[in-house]
Amino acid sequence: MEEKVEQKGVEEKLEEELDELAKASAEAAEYLEQLQRSQAEFANYKKRIEREREDFVTLANAALIAKLLPVLDDCERALQTVPDDLQGLTWVEGIFLLERRLRMTLEQEGLAEIETVGKKFAPELHHAAVREETTEYEEDEIISELQKGYTLHDTVLRPSMVRVAARPTDESKEQTE
Repeated sequence: MEEKVEQKGVEEKLEEELDELAKASAEAAEYLEQLQRSQAEFANYKKRIEREREDFVTLANAALIAKLLPVLDDCERALQTVPDDLQGLTWVEGIFLLERRLRMTLEQEGLAEIETVGKKFAPELHHAAVREETTEYEEDEIISELQKGYTLHDTVLRPSMVRVAARPTDESKEQTE
């Protein structure tokens, strides 16, 4: 009888220890899950911060490059008007080199010209400053470029300002006849 009581006490103690072990195991599993969740949240945080930093740098570069575009435009206009008798002078060649270096630097940062003349008008890339009625070109074909447009890493930084062909209306046809 004492053996049964003693055995019952051992069994109860064993059950208590098994319960404690189960609780400790459940607690350890919960801690492990919390740790894994915290690690995943921290990894996501690091990725988000890195992405935000990259976006900030891209935005800052875009703002700076947008401010440099008028300088590039002015250089191009100045070089287009250099008289032929000045073409060979070293200072004129120096200006050509400066313009080329500025353009190369901006292209290395992701700047690209938007194609225009002969292309179909695309409102996301082009700004139609003039719509010219003509039969010489197809409807919505770009006739000429008034101001160059640029993209920066596939994002339009400045749309091209263009002259676009339009079909003549009946009124304009009657006026020409």
